Amino acid sequence: MTLEHVDVLIVGAGLSGIGAACHLRRECAGKSYAILEARGAIGGTWDLFRYPGVRSDSDMFTLGYRFSPWPRAKAIADGRSIREYVRRTAREHGIAGEIRFHHRVTGAEWSTADARWTVRAERLDTGETVLLTCGFLFVNTGYYRYDQGFAPEFPGADRFTGPIVHPQHWPRDLDYAGKRVVVIGSGATAVTLVPAMARTAEHVTMVQRSPSYVLSLPSTDPVAGVLLRVLPRKAAYPVVRWKNVLMGLLFYQLSRRRPRWVKRFLRNGVRGALPPDYDVDVHFRPRYDPWDQRLCIVPDGDLFHAVRDGKASIVTDGIDTFTENGIRLASGRELAADAIVTATGLNVMPVGGMTLSVDGTTVEIGETTAYKGMMLSGVPNFALTIGYTNASWTLKADLVSGYVCRLLNHMDKRGYRFCAPAGSVPPAGPLIDLKSGYVMRSIEVLPKQGPSAPWRLHQNYLRDVLLMRHGPLEDGAMRFSRSVPAASKDTMREQEHKK
Repeated sequence: MTLEHVDVLIVGAGLSGIGAACHLRRECAGKSYAILEARGAIGGTWDLFRYPGVRSDSDMFTLGYRFSPWPRAKAIADGRSIREYVRRTAREHGIAGEIRFHHRVTGAEWSTADARWTVRAERLDTGETVLLTCGFLFVNTGYYRYDQGFAPEFPGADRFTGPIVHPQHWPRDLDYAGKRVVVIGSGATAVTLVPAMARTAEHVTMVQRSPSYVLSLPSTDPVAGVLLRVLPRKAAYPVVRWKNVLMGLLFYQLSRRRPRWVKRFLRNGVRGALPPDYDVDVHFRPRYDPWDQRLCIVPDGDLFHAVRDGKASIVTDGIDTFTENGIRLASGRELAADAIVTATGLNVMPVGGMTLSVDGTTVEIGETTAYKGMMLSGVPNFALTIGYTNASWTLKADLVSGYVCRLLNHMDKRGYRFCAPAGSVPPAGPLIDLKSGYVMRSIEVLPKQGPSAPWRLHQNYLRDVLLMRHGPLEDGAMRFSRSVPAASKDTMREQEHKK
């Protein structure tokens, strides 16, 4: 049976996958490619998440693509606008027609003898299994599980008479107007949901076991507003983008080097946004340092407005049990609720849950070390996109896609058939350097970092620009080959003999 073959197979048609395909078309003219997407639409996260108020938690001048300017001064954008931006980019760059929807990749096997991957996908609309081969496999599925959010078991949940909803699977028919809502959680999703639901609910209570750091920022970038009035969009965009990159990097470095100063700055900002008698130290004083977990952005202070106006409240306490009519807290206090939202986080699933094998040996992703945060030790002609944790996802995604294109062009020029990062590097920590719950629950399944570059990430866009756009491709850590090793040929002959 002859299988369809493409030079590059991209998995995922979200923000990263569409960006990867655009880079490939722009920088590797003549390369054949296809995009496999498990869902039925472009957009990934931004098509899946439909809960009230869903929006970016990074500014759109850095979350947007480097080659496709975000068109407005509105920097913190709603989910629908982001979804439309990704789809428009796909159309403008001729990508939309290359996407095969309802194709969930379940496994990929690399053959050194053939210098190619055989990729297996399930067609979710028909149930059939599809096989393709490719020279390079580029996975852009993010790192969380799409079909299931993290939902801890709460005692008594089966007794509650109202709906219990996880934001990742928001029902279209949920009616909470004029009702009492409890949102469990303190992360970005909870901080987004509370003010959005408070506009029509009778009251929204956010129940948090412990607080997160929260920073209010204007939803509209004032510098962008001025520049977009006097400059063409393509001229204004990189200026605002670099301004935001540098400001974000400065704030992150201050957080790591002067955490006490940043804690005081954030707490003073919250104090200024809430009534003078509000207990900020109970509800907005985390136990960890800034950027040990992601910072929660509050556009235009909407969360604080909802609390100040009495439409929302924050309770810091443990949960003892759900009751028929709400929640009983560890302190004994009872919260009445008509609906409960469990904004309790994500489940991590590397490479979309697909299995990988190299010459018949299964790749245990949690036992690999990540090269430049984008390739796996010992895995040939393979890359994955994992964005920054301290900045916009797309800043890193753009760098990864650009690097893959550089790598492919370099291999063509030198006549290399495949490349792979060195196979044995001592791990020195998890790839995602956060102390968030979803990371801590998933350390065993995530790739590791090594002790130093190129095996270690520094979460520093400026350093990564130099490393990935201008650094050497043949750096001693990456192994290139023009031909199949003799051992692989012998193995192939033995397999043919057995047949």
